[in-house]
Amino acid sequence: MTDFTMEKHADGVAIITWDTVGKSMNVMNAQGFLDLEALVDDALADDAVKGIVITSGKEGSFAGGMDLKVIAKMKDDAGDDPARGLFDGVMGMHAILRKIERAGMDPKTNKGGKPIAAALPGTALGIGLEIPLACHRIFAADNPKAKIGLPEIMVGIFPGAGGTTRLVRKLGAIGAAPLLLEGKLNDPKRAKSAGVVDEVVPADELMDAARAWVLSEPTIVKPWDEKGYKMPGGAPYHPAGFMNFVGASAMVNGKTQGAFPAAKALLSAVYEGALVPFDTALKIEARWFTHVLLNPSSSAMIRSLFINKEALEKGANRPDVPDQRVKKVGVMGAGMMGAGIALVSAMAGMEVVLIDQKQEAADKGKSYTADYMDKGIKRGKATAAKKEEALNRITATTDYAALKGCDLIIEAVFEDPAVKAEVTRNVLKVVGDDCIFATNTSTLPITELAKASDKPEQFIGIHFFSPVEKMMLVEIIKGEQTGPRAVAKALDYVRQIRKTPIVVNDARFFYCNRCIIPYINEGIRMVAEGVAPALIDNAARQLGFPVGPLQLVDETSIDLGAKIARATKAAMGDAYPDAAVDEVIFWMEGEGRLGRKSNAGFFDYDEKGKRQGYWEGLVAKYPRAEEQPDLITVQHRLMFAQVLEAVRAFEEGVLEDIREGDVGAILAWGFAPWSGGPFSWLDILGTPYAAERCDALAEAFGPRFATPDLLREMAKKGQSFYGRFADAAAAA
Repeated sequence: MTDFTMEKHADGVAIITWDTVGKSMNVMNAQGFLDLEALVDDALADDAVKGIVITSGKEGSFAGGMDLKVIAKMKDDAGDDPARGLFDGVMGMHAILRKIERAGMDPKTNKGGKPIAAALPGTALGIGLEIPLACHRIFAADNPKAKIGLPEIMVGIFPGAGGTTRLVRKLGAIGAAPLLLEGKLNDPKRAKSAGVVDEVVPADELMDAARAWVLSEPTIVKPWDEKGYKMPGGAPYHPAGFMNFVGASAMVNGKTQGAFPAAKALLSAVYEGALVPFDTALKIEARWFTHVLLNPSSSAMIRSLFINKEALEKGANRPDVPDQRVKKVGVMGAGMMGAGIALVSAMAGMEVVLIDQKQEAADKGKSYTADYMDKGIKRGKATAAKKEEALNRITATTDYAALKGCDLIIEAVFEDPAVKAEVTRNVLKVVGDDCIFATNTSTLPITELAKASDKPEQFIGIHFFSPVEKMMLVEIIKGEQTGPRAVAKALDYVRQIRKTPIVVNDARFFYCNRCIIPYINEGIRMVAEGVAPALIDNAARQLGFPVGPLQLVDETSIDLGAKIARATKAAMGDAYPDAAVDEVIFWMEGEGRLGRKSNAGFFDYDEKGKRQGYWEGLVAKYPRAEEQPDLITVQHRLMFAQVLEAVRAFEEGVLEDIREGDVGAILAWGFAPWSGGPFSWLDILGTPYAAERCDALAEAFGPRFATPDLLREMAKKGQSFYGRFADAAAAA
C-alpha cells in the first residue's frame, strides 16, 4: 500500500491525499517522497488537470514530520562515503519539492505551470510544513488545537528539506528566527499572522477554498523566482539586513553558548544562503544539513529525545499486566508539590481528592489549579469552561473518608519518614484492597517507607520534579517488594498526565538525584580550591546545561543541600566522601546565605530577587588561585562527576535501561542535551578515551573519578554502551 493516493476530479483539480498506513498521524519516509513525486509528475503531465491540492487523510492533522528513525539511520545507510550519500539524498528531496514549487513553469519566462495548494486540516510539523511551503498557497483549517511549525532544532537538527531557505525568504531572517531557532509552534491563526500560512478557513470549507483558488488561474511564481526579489528585512549586505544578522548571531550564541551544533549550522545556512540565488541556497542548506547529520550529536539527540523518549512513553518497560489507567486519585498534602500533582491529574480528566491537615491549606492547594488556568485563559491557552471542568474534578478536604474509591494514592507530605508512615497507615484504613499507594520523595528509601503498608507489593515511589506542571520527567522507584501491578499503575498514570517515565530500583537518591548531587558538589569543591565561580558556571553553560552548579544550588536552596549532607553523612559514617563540600555549605548556611529564597547565596540579589553577580565574600573566604584551570578540565570534572554515577547506577542495577538513563538525565536536570545523555556522551567520546580520562582525573582529584569496572571492561573491548546494551533494552 502507498501513503499517497490521487483522485482526478471533473473540474480539473487533482487531489493528492497523504495517509500514512498504520499511523495516527502522517510521517514521511523515503518511499513516501518517491510516491508523492510520481503523483505530481502524473498530474503535471495530464492536460485535463488544471491544478493540484495536497491534503491529508488524517482527521485534524496534516503531518507530524519526517520519520526520525529514518533520519537517525541516514548516515549508516549512506555507504562508504556518507557525506556524499547524505548530500545526494537531501538534494533528492530538494529536487522533488522544487518540482512542486516550479510546477511545470518555463524556467526562463516563469510562464505556464499548474497551481498547487496545500490544505492543512490541522497540525503540520517539520516536513509536514516544508511540503506546504513549496506549494503556491497554504490553506489551514481553523483548528485551535493544531500546531504549525518547524521543531527540528529541538532534536538536534534543523529544517533541511528547504524549510530553512523558504521560510527566511518568505518572512526575512528576523521573522523566521523564532520558528527556526526556537522551534516555535503556532496555531493556524497565529501562523497566518506570522506569515507562515496564507489563509485560515473553517474546517468544513477547507477543501472548497483550496479548490476554488486552484481554479481561479492564480499567479503562482514565488517571489524569490521573480527578477528583482529582495529579502524582507534585508539581505546580509543590506544595511538593515547586516544588523539583523549580527543580532541573530549574538542571540544564537547567547542562548546556546556554542554548545548546540545544529543552531550554528542553521545560522550559517541562513547567512550564506541569503547571499546567493535560491537554487544555490538550497545546495548550501543541504551541505550544512549534511554537516549536522554527520555530527554524532544529531543522532544522539534524535535517539534520546525522540526515539527513546517515545518508546518510554509508550511503555517500553511496562510489566505485562492489564490496563491500569487511573480513574480516581487521592493526593495527600496540598503544598506546592501536592497542588501541582492535583493540577496535572485534574487536567488529565481524573477525579482528584486533595487532602491536607487544615481545610484552609487544602483550599489553597486547589486554588493553585485556578491560578494556573487563569494564566492560561489570559494567554488564550484555556477557557473559562475548561477551568470550571478542572476545578470540579478536585475535592479539597481534610476528610480521609473522601478517599474511598481511589485506585491510586500519591502521598506528598513533609519529607519525614514518621510523618509519611502515619499518613500511609491512615490512608490504608479507608481505601480498597486493590488501591496502589505511591510516595513522592526525592531521597527517602522506598523499601523502608513501604514498611508502613501491609501490602508492600502495592507500594511504589513516584518522584515528581518541581514545578510538576512544567517538568516532563517522572521517576518511578521500585521498592524491594514492589509488584508488577504497582509499576504498571504508575506508568499508566504518568502516561495519562502526558509525562515521560523512567523506572529505577530503590537506592540512595535513586537515579536522578544520585547524579545531580555530584554535579553540584563538584562545583562547590572547585570554589573551595579557589577556582573562579564564573569559570565554573560558564563552563557548565557552555556544555549546554541550563544553569551552572552554583546557580543551581542557589535555586534549590543551600539549607536543603546542608540537610541532605547531614542525613547522608549520618547514614554513611566513615565512608562519607564529601567533607570538603560540607565545609563550604555549612559555612554559607551559618552566614544566613541560603540561596535565592533569602536573596543571598553564591550570588548577591537585589530586592526583587534578580542576580547581581557572585558574592564577594566567597573570594575573601576562599582566595582565588593564581593559576586557574583550563576550561576543558573544569568541564570534564563537571561531566564525569555525573556520568560516572550514571554508569555506577547501571552497573549496580539501580538503572535497568540505558535509554532511561539518557532520557532521564536530559529531562530531569538538563544534562547537556546535545550529547544525548550520559551514556550517549561516553559513546561519543569512546569508552577507551573515557576510561583513560577517568584515570587522569582520579590521579589529579581523587577516587570519586575512579573508572567503574564496567567502563574499564568496555574500554578494553572497544565497546560502546548502545552497541552493547541497546538491543537488549529494546527487546525487554
